[in-house]
Amino acid sequence: MSETKVKTKVDLLISNAAEVITCAGGRSDEIGVITNAWIAIKDGLIVGVGSEEEMANDFAFEKKDVIDATGKVVAPGFVDSHTHLVFYGTRVEEYAAKLTGNLEKLKQLTVTVGPNRTVELTRDAPEEELFQQAKKRMLNMLEYGITTVESKSGYGLTTESEIKILEVSRRLGEETPLDVINTFLGAHGFPENTTKEEYIDIIINEMIPLVSKRGLAEFCDVWCDEGYFTAEESERILKAGLEHGMKAKIHADAYSYIGGSDLAAEMKMVSIDHLNYTPPEVMKKLAEAKVTGVLMPALDFAVGHKQPFEARRMLDAGMKIALATDLCPACYTESMQFVINLACRLYKFSVEEAIKAATYGGAQALDLDDRGMIQVGKIADLQIWDVPTYKHIAYELGTNIIESVIKDGKIVVSR
Repeated sequence: MSETKVKTKVDLLISNAAEVITCAGGRSDEIGVITNAWIAIKDGLIVGVGSEEEMANDFAFEKKDVIDATGKVVAPGFVDSHTHLVFYGTRVEEYAAKLTGNLEKLKQLTVTVGPNRTVELTRDAPEEELFQQAKKRMLNMLEYGITTVESKSGYGLTTESEIKILEVSRRLGEETPLDVINTFLGAHGFPENTTKEEYIDIIINEMIPLVSKRGLAEFCDVWCDEGYFTAEESERILKAGLEHGMKAKIHADAYSYIGGSDLAAEMKMVSIDHLNYTPPEVMKKLAEAKVTGVLMPALDFAVGHKQPFEARRMLDAGMKIALATDLCPACYTESMQFVINLACRLYKFSVEEAIKAATYGGAQALDLDDRGMIQVGKIADLQIWDVPTYKHIAYELGTNIIESVIKDGKIVVSR
């Protein structure tokens, strides 16, 4: 007499998806599409991916816990690996003036422009107002399918204000459905009335130890570029971060090539972000060192960058690539879908490469192996697209194709 198989009771089941994009597989263009697929979720994790027959054989579920995805696409939640999420106000007047190439009116009004304007506003802002503005942005990002977001400091440039920004980011992770990964970026510029060497000393001997003591950041980042920090200065700061338990990231080659990307390869950093001026031979070094390149086409678009990154070369060199929004006052987008539009049309990504870079690539850029793909054992961070095939994400310009977002196995967006 055969024994009756005991089925696992699941919390949520997604049924009949026209396409499930697993993003499993080694190649940058391999997204592992499964048709007519089901996904079983229990305790916030994916416990089954397969056909209706396989799910019925292994899992028990109630009708109320089933999401019918007939004719729709299921993808991993987007992982946004580069944002400056916490800032106060906007620079909308500056942006509008730059569209016509005329900043004279703002200069006549003695209005500060550029990042220093945001530093002024953010330093003076009450913590609660910073939190509420950033929370609104985050919840909009969730509506666009982003389930994990990196948040950098860097608009404070004093110990007190840098800590304030990181505290707000931590609270956002606690009080919203998204996972927030903090990055300390005190080396985003220099405060006025302080020499660079004096400020580096403050970063290394005051800021980094305090950020570490309070457990406020997973990563330490530096802007290595002409007019900012040299490769040697960046190395000093990042090694201090490593000594205090913060993994290394770097902004480099955005407006010049001064050795930041070589340093990223030598130190085998988690990621290098921007890469507009990275030489082809250094791309190969980054690929060999397994450093993820984080590319932000929306920033290039917003600032009218003179030298957009050469994404095709990086992909062909075998680099690991992530796409990110770079949400900040100079690049105000909350939509990874828009980023994918730009990556495909302007920077020659295939649709498959762009999707993978915005999901699994983003996870790699944050040193996370528990998300960014649909696979048994991974966190159930998922999005359901109300389109019949995944290629619509590049085809539909400016629309939001999201129907539902699932975070840690729970429905958090239902449109």
